[in-house]
Amino acid sequence: MSLINTQIKPFKATAYQNGKFIDLTEENFKGTWSVIMFYPADFTFVCPTELEDLANLQPEFAKLGVNVYGASTDTHFAHKAWHDTSEAIKKVNYPLIGDPTGALARNFEVMIEEEGLALRGTFVINPEGQIKVMEVHDNGIGRDASELLRKVKAAQYVANHPGEVCPAKWTEGAATLKPSLDLVGKI
Repeated sequence: MSLINTQIKPFKATAYQNGKFIDLTEENFKGTWSVIMFYPADFTFVCPTELEDLANLQPEFAKLGVNVYGASTDTHFAHKAWHDTSEAIKKVNYPLIGDPTGALARNFEVMIEEEGLALRGTFVINPEGQIKVMEVHDNGIGRDASELLRKVKAAQYVANHPGEVCPAKWTEGAATLKPSLDLVGKI
């Protein structure tokens, strides 16, 4: 069964953000659009490149009213230590969620049980707390924050324009489709 259109499950976690530890629950993901990006571990190789890429585009996500979160099975203390020592992670000002029990990773079905790590899972959650986009990668494949931004814009467009859908490679301002009997076999 897919997680698409399901509600995020209840959780409690501590995150590191801007020099502070903050408590988070599923309620933080309601009332606004959110992105949560799971990654395998702090102090690794592909992970800082992804988190830095997301940090560089965070102002664009903020313009869309989107809260961004990173999450791994490390502790919030490890997130702070990584933030203090990595030039790439120093650019991150969104919350880095500690999930040392793996409960959150299990909620989003990205936990690798035998390794105690999360897969590279990205989820876009609407203001009602429903998962609208999910993408899971092998841990050797890094993600592109600009493609995630495009998907968020498409999800928001579809939410705000019932009856319309975004075709492949849709970008903001491009034509959309209105599925109807008249379109069957004509695309």
